Amino acid sequence: MKNIQREDIQILSRYSDLTEKEVAEILEKHIYTDKSSWQKFLQLFLMTLGIGFTVSGIIFFFAYNWADLPKFAKIGLTEGLVIAATALTFLPKINPNIRKIILTGAAALVGVLFAVFGQIYQTGANAYDFFLAWTIFITLWVIISDFALLWLIYIILINTTFVLYTQQVGNDQGPIYVFTILFLLNGMILVSGILISMYKKAVIPSWFTNVLSLAVASFATCGIVIGIFDNQTSALAILAVPVVVVYALGILYALKVKNIFYLAVIPLSIVIIITVLIFRITGENVASFLFVSLFILGSITLVIKNLLNLQKKWKNEK
Repeated sequence: MKNIQREDIQILSRYSDLTEKEVAEILEKHIYTDKSSWQKFLQLFLMTLGIGFTVSGIIFFFAYNWADLPKFAKIGLTEGLVIAATALTFLPKINPNIRKIILTGAAALVGVLFAVFGQIYQTGANAYDFFLAWTIFITLWVIISDFALLWLIYIILINTTFVLYTQQVGNDQGPIYVFTILFLLNGMILVSGILISMYKKAVIPSWFTNVLSLAVASFATCGIVIGIFDNQTSALAILAVPVVVVYALGILYALKVKNIFYLAVIPLSIVIIITVLIFRITGENVASFLFVSLFILGSITLVIKNLLNLQKKWKNEK
């Protein structure tokens, strides 16, 4: 049996005659991290760290020697580095994970190339044009690499492009509408990733979905808080409806898959929103500060208590 999950072992231990020792052996073999897995993790981590430091060194090299380098050297060196990094990914004997990390470094160098070009010729373009071009020209690499880190960088570039566009071109859009679009955009990406992971079409690391869910909750919280303070009822309603739906589905999904992270992020967002709503209703005075302090203390304590109980319950079910 391939791709044995913790849930499968839980079902087997509950409905079969496996002893505790046999269950422990299965967990040790298929679930727990062994020495080789740690070695693989450290290899990839150090490789990623090395690529990141290399790209950072290249950026600082251009920044320090900018005045002494001719135009051809500036563009030629950057293009040469992009070509060399891309060429390395075509080596047949290279590890697939290392190939993806090198491609991620090449994608970062594309941004350096556009930055160098813009500084040399002073194109006068808006900042969003830079990030838009960067996003477009690495799209194919992102798709073919199927690498979570590169996908995360790509999503960050999309969000950055949109935010800068609204600030520099779409100035008539209010902040609530911006946060609404960011919430819906990243929410759709998160839901798509979860669905893909559920149907086993691709292996999506949990840290990737956790980062996305944290971003989605942050956009929702910031948008609703701004709407409450600015008293923008219509814009707030447009954001509040999908937030309620997504939060409800997120809690149900977290309970189903036994994910503590979602059950911590969503209540924290709700506590922040309720706190701001209390201040909006009662005003900023000594009594409201005292009440809010007690509310935060009580609500956070209740959330932590429930999370500990759930964690204990799920642990006993294993």
